[in-house]
Amino acid sequence: MATLPLVLVHGHPFDHTMWNPQRAAFSADRQVITPDLRGYGASPVTPAVTGFPDFARDIAALLDQLKVPEFVLGGLSMGGQIVMDCYRRFPDRIRGLILADTFPAPETPEGVEVRHAMADRLLREGMRGYADEVLEKMVAPYADAEVKAHVHRMMTATSPRGAAAALRARAGRPDYRDLLTRVTVPALVVVGTDDEYTPVADAEAMHAALPSSQLLVIEGAAHMPNLERPTEFNEALGAFLAKVDASS
Repeated sequence: MATLPLVLVHGHPFDHTMWNPQRAAFSADRQVITPDLRGYGASPVTPAVTGFPDFARDIAALLDQLKVPEFVLGGLSMGGQIVMDCYRRFPDRIRGLILADTFPAPETPEGVEVRHAMADRLLREGMRGYADEVLEKMVAPYADAEVKAHVHRMMTATSPRGAAAALRARAGRPDYRDLLTRVTVPALVVVGTDDEYTPVADAEAMHAALPSSQLLVIEGAAHMPNLERPTEFNEALGAFLAKVDASS
């Protein structure tokens, strides 16, 4: 049976290495594509994103370049919102969705102010203070020390200019809630039990809105269950991919 390529989109302020456990688990059997978003990792900071859909256009262009017409698309946090924007723009190419620790609602007025203020702060101070403050919300305080170190490294290595541009773009992102009710492909919704940024209730609401979805709540994880509990995450992802491959 042919396997579909798997495209995984990282969150903020991370890079493609947040998907290392998934690359290790699935690359032997299928093409796994984990891009660095514009302004993150090895991708250029300029031209900076000016709108959230810039990320979706970048992903489409990359997949065109790689000659990947159809694929399963997943993302975590901001990456999950980018996945939703991709589905809004080119649903005919997507055969399955993975939405991890994310939510579809637009930013609140208060949230817009917070994101712009954080963008200003990162440009002024750099990434380290922010990384220190949020580390034990990104991953649980009880997470493995190596996982914590990896997450902290990703955050401190991120360009403040790239992160600030993404925050401003994210502040003006569209509302994806109605879009979820019109998704015609299978979806896997994942969330960590201790996620403070996108609590279990957000995942339950997405699961209820999607016409064909399954919900996985991972115990002992916060905002990054793919790193904190890779065995549980990969087991569910593998079963989901097998189902999508079979239906395609």
